Amino acid sequence: MSEHVSFAEAKRRHFKTLEQYVPIVARVHGPSHPEFHDVRSVFDAIVGKVKEAGKHAPDLHEEFSRLREITHGYQVPADVCETYEAVYRMLAQLDEAYHE
Repeated sequence: MSEHVSFAEAKRRHFKTLEQYVPIVARVHGPSHPEFHDVRSVFDAIVGKVKEAGKHAPDLHEEFSRLREITHGYQVPADVCETYEAVYRMLAQLDEAYHE
């Protein structure tokens, strides 16, 4: 069982890394995993909503629902690198923190 982390804390821990990793993973794995382009698009929407909300809580239910659908519950494909896996792990942690 993982420790309870607030969305603000998860965001602080993961957003900068995700903003670096997501475009790289899309470039490297996009040709063989086109669904990752959708992951990138949804992540970009999350970043936009978070920035737009400022100090208020953004409504990200639709985005996290879409990510769970695209990634089949953040299931990591067998033929990808550790960075791809890290992206899914961080997105799953953000999703969990948002919904607690």
